Amino acid sequence: MTGPDVPTTFTLAYVPGVTPTKWVRLWAERLPQVSLTLLQVTAAQAADAVRERTADAVLLRLPIDRTGLHAIPLYTETTVVVVPKDHVAAAAGELSPEDLADEIVLHPLDDALDWAGPPGRPALQRPATTAAAVELVAAGIGLLVVPQSLARLHHRRDLTYRPLVDAPESRVALSWTEDETTDLIDQLIGIVRGRTVNSTRGRAPVQAKPEADNRKATAGKPAGRTPQRRTAAPKAGKRGKPRRRS
Repeated sequence: MTGPDVPTTFTLAYVPGVTPTKWVRLWAERLPQVSLTLLQVTAAQAADAVRERTADAVLLRLPIDRTGLHAIPLYTETTVVVVPKDHVAAAAGELSPEDLADEIVLHPLDDALDWAGPPGRPALQRPATTAAAVELVAAGIGLLVVPQSLARLHHRRDLTYRPLVDAPESRVALSWTEDETTDLIDQLIGIVRGRTVNSTRGRAPVQAKPEADNRKATAGKPAGRTPQRRTAAPKAGKRGKPRRRS
């Protein structure tokens, strides 16, 4: 993939908690001639990042308004409850919505889960961000339900998290605009879907090496000078028969 019309840069946006490190490494190995730039965006900015051409593609969480967009789901995240380490819920292996019925459960405005609201009792106000909600959990004001990647992103020593069963789950997807399915987008799709470099799609093009031509190897040599292998004839014994070798 070379030439004056091929872009030399590609911008990949991603929302908090998504870690594209492995895919960035594979991109560098397969497409060293195209620089991959990472751009972190909020969940609210994610879809508009490609619509407004701020990024060529974006890693975001579903659901989104797919008008004018392609979206390929990649994986599903585990939903967890963030709790203080000294909270009674920290002793459980996993939690259910019923376990949170008497707890204040925070519902940030940038909630990554597709539901009307978490279980439990609502707080008086919704925190503006997940990061702000984590601070409130640390202050003992309530609990927080998030995808596990966000719990890891906002890790604190005084907090822990436990899986929440029977709850909505977050799906991470690769998205781009419908009219921008370029060769570079195809390459990225192959990388995030785990296709190898030798697969039919998602393969970085390489220039084919010229095949060896035996005729070219001898071109320019004087005629009659090409060495030839000689095969010795068997020595004749008595009566013209070939002599047997011992």
